[in-house]
Amino acid sequence: MNKTIVTPATAGATSRALAAAVPPAILAGAMAHAFPRAIIGQRIRADVNDPKAMIGQLQAAFDAFKAANDEKLKGKADAVLDEKVQKIDAAVGDFQKAIDDLNAKMAAQRTGDISDRRSPEQIEYASAFNAHVRTGDIQAAMSRGSDADGGYTAPVEWDRTISDKLKLVSPIREHATVQPISKAGFKKLFNDRVIGSGWVGETAARPETGTPGLSILDFLPGELYANASATQTLLDDSEIDIEAWLQNEIEPEFARQEAIAFLSGNGTNKPFGVLTYVTGAANAAKHPWGAITVVNSGAAAALTGDGIISIIYDLPKAHSANAKFFMNRQTQSKARLLKDGQNNYLWQPSFQAGQPATLAGEAVVDTPDMPNVAADNIAALYGDMRETYLVIDRIGIRVLRDPYTNKPFVMFYVTKRVGGGVKNPQSMRALKIAANT
Repeated sequence: MNKTIVTPATAGATSRALAAAVPPAILAGAMAHAFPRAIIGQRIRADVNDPKAMIGQLQAAFDAFKAANDEKLKGKADAVLDEKVQKIDAAVGDFQKAIDDLNAKMAAQRTGDISDRRSPEQIEYASAFNAHVRTGDIQAAMSRGSDADGGYTAPVEWDRTISDKLKLVSPIREHATVQPISKAGFKKLFNDRVIGSGWVGETAARPETGTPGLSILDFLPGELYANASATQTLLDDSEIDIEAWLQNEIEPEFARQEAIAFLSGNGTNKPFGVLTYVTGAANAAKHPWGAITVVNSGAAAALTGDGIISIIYDLPKAHSANAKFFMNRQTQSKARLLKDGQNNYLWQPSFQAGQPATLAGEAVVDTPDMPNVAADNIAALYGDMRETYLVIDRIGIRVLRDPYTNKPFVMFYVTKRVGGGVKNPQSMRALKIAANT
């Protein structure tokens, strides 16, 4: 397997690529959250009007980190040097986070303004929905969304906008397979792959061989909800965009709940999390193809370079083309210290807009809800998440207007049914913080 490590020598060309690719407004928004930060007695500055600034300062910070850490490894460590390494490491992490956020904003910009592409019928429906949220009036155009129980389904484009933004915020959803469904659940057949074969002579008997069997896994959605409120007076008098307000209330909460459930959900009214399918975990025996294989880090309480290389090469080549690391920022900070046998750092920052940081040449996905580096924790996943994990979306986000329960507030009870589970455990590996046995 060939691995390409991005070196400092490539920074100039890639920073020029970033300069051409990043709109100044997006860059300014990303930089506002990143710096200034005092590092080693200096104040790092970035000109938000210069799109090369972020890449240039990231490179400078990472070079300083490597120099300080190399000095520490030579036995010159003391309290001042330790603090220096920690501060630079935090700076590198902040820059990388800013670039990751920038990449997400660029992806959102490429998605475009969905409302601009709505048909006249969709615009009419959205207007009727807006009127219903404000006053409760039922208009003819709303009949497509009404149910016998009095609920109302949100406009299609509003539904799609929330789903698009959830994909940008929730890393597992972004990288997994997403299957919309229109029924109560989803069933998937699996072949147990036990077919037999053998060699025979020209006239020899052909005894019966083993026949493969089929197993079924159910993927059932749980219900995710939010219950926002506003006074009737505000709804009557305000000129705010009601749809936008509801979206801003729902998106971060739905994204937070999904991110947790897709990793560690127990399957009770929520998805089965991918970590629960790891060898030794609660659902290790659930899938007919077995559990997600564990690879030890090589140390009882730490990451090691050998552990990173081992997990990469433990994954079958058939699943390596789209393989990525999934880990949180604290684990990435530990990974920045690792070197290979030629004394090269395994972690490299991103030098181009739209590209993630890499570890041993493999893309790293910032996954906040992954466990930290600690004894016996699964600190990282490595593999093809699109092949591994299946998210099922019951089509439609439902909005129920309730002016009665909590007067003088009007409640907006919003629900989305979503489920998930592992569809192929063989395309993923789990890195466990443990010594090799």
